[in-house]
Amino acid sequence: MPRVTHVKAPLETLRLEDEASGAVVSLAPARGGMVTRFSVGGAPVLFLDETTLLDPTKSVRGGIPILFPIAGKLPADRYDQNGTTYSMKQHGFARNMPWAVIDESTRDGASVTLALDATDATRAQYPFEFALRFTVRLRGGALAVEQRFENRGDAPMPVQAGLHPYFFVPDATKAGARIDTDATRAYDNVAGREVAVALPIDLAGHEVDLHLLNHGPRETVLHRPGLPSVRIAFGDDQRALVVWTVPGRDFVCVEPWRARSGALADGTAPRIEPGGSASTTLTLSLADAT
Repeated sequence: MPRVTHVKAPLETLRLEDEASGAVVSLAPARGGMVTRFSVGGAPVLFLDETTLLDPTKSVRGGIPILFPIAGKLPADRYDQNGTTYSMKQHGFARNMPWAVIDESTRDGASVTLALDATDATRAQYPFEFALRFTVRLRGGALAVEQRFENRGDAPMPVQAGLHPYFFVPDATKAGARIDTDATRAYDNVAGREVAVALPIDLAGHEVDLHLLNHGPRETVLHRPGLPSVRIAFGDDQRALVVWTVPGRDFVCVEPWRARSGALADGTAPRIEPGGSASTTLTLSLADAT
């Protein structure tokens, strides 16, 4: 039986549960509308650094941060739009803003819909009348983040969004962890250049920041030694798949992005026409679940 409950302290959290699968999801509207935890039958899927979640001066390290209107960095944190230069920090502003809860339901699994709309503060960085509607849905043992981007303005709106899931992978097991991919080209953000992809991607002992440029399937599987593998499915509109981890931390990030880093600055970010919208979904499940 699906259930949605509110947990008040220390940070107001909504908890989605599916009794049959033992799946549990938590999300924090005030912390960028992000999913903070996901487990199935007691097996952790996501990593979370609790201290960053509870400190509003820090970016949350863990969960699934929402990257909007950009994923990644802009050159010198700047871009031009119609002759005006705007400044925006890495990964945009949505992950640092409180989102509103506009719906809760148990009709099709347990779900919560969150909203974030343009304000004077966002227009100073991004001069567009956006409306975001994200539904976090737990159906059986699968978590879906259903994303809708609306352009309520009168000019085409470039959107270079993404999600940043942190998957729980103990640092001691990273040498045996694997990510399924057919990609042959990647931008190595550590080296600062495009490289050929060497498989399997080595995740142990060093920082990995690879932007896979030609990953074909609309899903991948993260194989975690000693833990259930995770299937990560995403929409056709996601043009880059980013793999990031650092030594000494118990996570590997596998991030579907709508465009490669810097697309808002170089004019290649996909655009949504006035009055139009774009939708996509990220779905996470255990790969060996039935």
